[in-house]
Amino acid sequence: MPEQRYRWKNKYLRDHVSVLDGKLSPTLLLKNARYLNQAFRKWMTANIWIYDDRIVYVGEMLPETIKNCEVVDCEGLLLVPGYIEPHAHPFQLYNPHSFASYASQFGTTTLINDNMVLALQMDKNRAFTFLSELKNLPSTMYWWCRFDAQTEIQNEEVIFSNRNVKSWLEHEDVLQGGELTGWPKLLAGDDLMLHWIQEAKRMRKKIEGHFPGASEKTLAKLMLLGADCDHEAMTGKEVYNRLMQGYTVSLRYSSIRPDLPVLLDEMHELGINYYDQIIFTTDGSTSSFYEQGMIDHMIRIAIEKGVPVIDAYNMGTINIARYYQINHLHGAIATGRVANINFLACETNPTPISVLAKGKWVKRDGLPMDAYPDVSWEDKGFEPLTINWNLYVDDLQFSMPFGIKMENAVITKPYSISIDASVERLNDSNDECFFMLIDKNGKWRMNTLLKGFASRLDGLASSFSNTGDIILIGKNKKDMMDAFNRMKELGGGIVVSEKGKIVQEIPLKVKGVMSDQPVENLIEQEKKLLAYLRERGYQFADPIYSLLFFSSTHLPYIRMTQQGMYDVMNKTVLFPTIMR
Repeated sequence: MPEQRYRWKNKYLRDHVSVLDGKLSPTLLLKNARYLNQAFRKWMTANIWIYDDRIVYVGEMLPETIKNCEVVDCEGLLLVPGYIEPHAHPFQLYNPHSFASYASQFGTTTLINDNMVLALQMDKNRAFTFLSELKNLPSTMYWWCRFDAQTEIQNEEVIFSNRNVKSWLEHEDVLQGGELTGWPKLLAGDDLMLHWIQEAKRMRKKIEGHFPGASEKTLAKLMLLGADCDHEAMTGKEVYNRLMQGYTVSLRYSSIRPDLPVLLDEMHELGINYYDQIIFTTDGSTSSFYEQGMIDHMIRIAIEKGVPVIDAYNMGTINIARYYQINHLHGAIATGRVANINFLACETNPTPISVLAKGKWVKRDGLPMDAYPDVSWEDKGFEPLTINWNLYVDDLQFSMPFGIKMENAVITKPYSISIDASVERLNDSNDECFFMLIDKNGKWRMNTLLKGFASRLDGLASSFSNTGDIILIGKNKKDMMDAFNRMKELGGGIVVSEKGKIVQEIPLKVKGVMSDQPVENLIEQEKKLLAYLRERGYQFADPIYSLLFFSSTHLPYIRMTQQGMYDVMNKTVLFPTIMR
């Protein structure tokens, strides 16, 4: 079936005009609406006509005919544009469908999504079909184009071939290249990455950075090479440096970096009180973090920290739309825009009581409207993880001279192993566990010890990882095998075994990396797992991100990858994987 080239066909555009001519009725009329008008930077009152998914008029007039129109009197409410999340990772146990549905309840109706899992888990044609099908959701879904795997994988030159990357960049739903986790390679002379950046710029698409700790000179170099925005500022001074070099700055409030309150305080101390080049992101937080809200919660924090109310809303709406050059469709309540509208009780509470997404009610008077249809994931190429191989006792041999020590939830360093790792069970008196990464197809493994993850964890198995390969952690080899076998039965997931019994599990039946459950269900499962792991000695912010980033070479200092134990700073494989 051929792709539709334009969002609205000529016939639909003529219908939109016919509504103004009185020949057709709007489908929805919002009367007496006090709304945020960004052109005038003030609250104004108007009548808003909507036809299907588009705002066709905003002003004083009323339509000549309302025969087939729902009329809503908005007296006492405030209307703002639907919020935009510019940096979503929609695969953090949840899936793009469930995440979009959940986000809509907090007024975030447009998501700009990471394509990493799609690039790693399926061929591009099936991925593009999936993108097309997501257009049927009330939420609006845009995407990035990754330039590297964020780890050392065995077939990166195939997955991230020039042809594949160019095809993603050319896709109409892709708004940017990046995020540039591989920027050290770019600075070191990777001309293929620079070519992809050039191609993105030629297509008038943005380049998203990932530059934690970057110096002023490094930021300037990366701006010269094509970067447009960065979300890794961790202090007010780092925000200042990015603004000085011409970046749009994405302020972050996430499960592993809840930086926003401190960033705003330090920005104000530095005299930064102009916000047009500043946007918000929750940066792919895990489910339980989103209980408090999403972009709406960031707007609330900004208002509480003294940001002018209209600027606070703009950082979650029109600033993002202008940056991505989609402000003709999103970010404002104005004629011609997609009908994404949030209805608020007051201007200092950005969590909406009602939400329109593409002109459909997805939340009404505080209640969800069941506007997101169920998904058959297997029909879309996201079948459960099939493990047709067995784990054996001989696989659980740990003789590495040094192990991996966790400094925090995501930073890992090498350390010298001083305990006997040849035993069947490690002593609970220390915080060291057996640690294993094994190919999801059973071809190779990598074994060492992990220090700092837990002190009383018998056995954990996870198919949730950067690459979808299997992670095993624990004190007891038998429980590790029991957890693995239960995960295998589930078709993927995170499973914990204790004293021979399965005590925790989060099924991940979508490719072994995502749940098919609503985010609300996932929140409860995740909270139980976190509480359990804390009781067993996990002391950091987010164990889900720990599992995800054990293989991620954009972070220091040592990682477990498909190629082996990897020294990030020296870009060297210290010990290769062992073939099974």
